[in-house]
Amino acid sequence: MKQDKEIEQILLNDEKYEKFIKGKAEQDFNKIIEDACTKNDSVITDFKQMPKDKLFSKKATYYVINKMSKTTSYINGMQAESFLVSPCEREKFLSGQTDAFIYQDCYIKFYKYKG
Repeated sequence: MKQDKEIEQILLNDEKYEKFIKGKAEQDFNKIIEDACTKNDSVITDFKQMPKDKLFSKKATYYVINKMSKTTSYINGMQAESFLVSPCEREKFLSGQTDAFIYQDCYIKFYKYKG
């Protein structure tokens, strides 16, 4: 009962209410930052250690070199899978025989997996 009266007094006093809300928001924010700092994302750069079911996920990154325009870029695993149209190349890639493939004018190579 005493706690209810304290809460009522806090709600009636705008200044105490603002401090309470501000403190609560700050605690939540600090917890989010702490969780983000302690999160351990493993990074796999060796293609041989890569789990086959994660090769074409959003967390996989591929390096793309365009031979015609001489540009480089990065794509995720889902985008890389759309470039892998040849069944023969797909089989080589999934079996671990090669970590790169060619699609038209682009050379696409596994770069890393972060997750």
